[in-house]
Amino acid sequence: MTSDSQYDLVILGGGAAAFAAITEASRRNLSTAMVNTGLPIGGTCVNVGCVPSKHLLAVTESCAAASENPFDAVRYPEEPTVDWADALDGTDELVERFRQENYVDVAEHFETDIYEGYGQLVDDTTIEVVEGTDEGTRITGEKALIATGSSPWAPPIDGLDDIDYYTSETILEERDLPERIVIIGGGYIALEWGQILHRVGVDVTILQRSERVLSGMEGQLGREMQRAFEDEGIDVVTGNDFQRVRTSATDGGVEAIQSGVIVETVVEGTEQTVTGDALFVATGVQPNSEGIGLESVGVETNDNGTIHVDEHFQTTNPDVYAGGDVIGEPELETVAAKEGNHAVKNAFGDEGVSIDYDAVPAVVFTSPEVAAVGTTEFEYMDEHGTCSCRTVQMEDVPRAKAVKNTDGLVQVVKHHETDEIVGVHMVGPRAADMIMEATLAVRFGLTIDDIIDTVHPFPTFSEAFKHACQAFRRDTATMSCCIE
Repeated sequence: MTSDSQYDLVILGGGAAAFAAITEASRRNLSTAMVNTGLPIGGTCVNVGCVPSKHLLAVTESCAAASENPFDAVRYPEEPTVDWADALDGTDELVERFRQENYVDVAEHFETDIYEGYGQLVDDTTIEVVEGTDEGTRITGEKALIATGSSPWAPPIDGLDDIDYYTSETILEERDLPERIVIIGGGYIALEWGQILHRVGVDVTILQRSERVLSGMEGQLGREMQRAFEDEGIDVVTGNDFQRVRTSATDGGVEAIQSGVIVETVVEGTEQTVTGDALFVATGVQPNSEGIGLESVGVETNDNGTIHVDEHFQTTNPDVYAGGDVIGEPELETVAAKEGNHAVKNAFGDEGVSIDYDAVPAVVFTSPEVAAVGTTEFEYMDEHGTCSCRTVQMEDVPRAKAVKNTDGLVQVVKHHETDEIVGVHMVGPRAADMIMEATLAVRFGLTIDDIIDTVHPFPTFSEAFKHACQAFRRDTATMSCCIE
């Protein structure tokens, strides 16, 4: 590697968007290089996001199987436990393998040069490594892609800046968990980590500012998950007006050690104090857009710090594109990859491809799982003044009854005139897998009758989606298991 190199495409970042971009660039025989800034190669998903959290969810679900066993015929001689340090060791091994096989080896296969260090755009499509292993290196491309991702964001609560707290990144470094954790936040990170920690024996309290958890999704989903969590023993308090966060400290003057946390809040007009041994902040993410030289190359940002792009992922500098979390919602690994792929197609092929974000599914990998795609009932009512929606409970689905796993529901929103499915929202077992049929329905404008007329295997959880469609045509309470 030279200190000043030329490429067709240079990338600032090393996550999903970056790797999707070099894959498409390789198909076009383009030379590529990236400056990996921040997390190790692979970005959020493999290092501190999808891979470790889903692995730990599976570990703790196996542990919880004994206490949640619904069958009298199955007996456990003793309650299983999770060795948290061993679980993290296994997570580290998994992450290292993923990082090597899915990122390092892939970059080598595509002959992409990787430079390590903090990078900045310094001259149109030139990136300079200003700090780190390859400091002083400058790489220039015909086009540049910004894919710097995002980082955990903390809200402006009085006192929060003065205390230590966990995030979804730092919790992976903690081998010795506290007995009680207070989680501020009610999105998917808060719920997934809340369940992980509860199932390894931590006393968890979740505090959400809005009136329900998963506030950005269909209302029934959040209410169902709050009920499921409270049944499991996780305290969930919604409608918080946070006043202050402070610590409990041992005597010791200026050397006092933080030994606990106190959250002062107001709920329904009543002052409350919530205490714990530690605090976990899971209130969303912020784009990694500061300090990377955007102003110097004419790349503008939005009010929330995300990079402004058009529908083809081109920034206000026509030679610079951007994709992934740094351009905003939805902050999903698969979306970032699609954006990186499309950015290259548009930059080098002028293909004009974009993404239909209304047909992008969202999943929360708790137990039960949560999944959704398309328009919510509230959004449809707001746009059309009416709504045609049906909801079925998982407890009415034959497979769910047979295996005694009946938590959850499925709601279908259809167009009130055309019967096309415009939204599907579900809580329940296998929801993360079931949502793909619904996603295809939303994306390609399938009607409820298209789903009804498609034979589904029996008995499966996926029949819940079909039952919700059938509910538009008949009373499902008087329906035989195998009615078509």
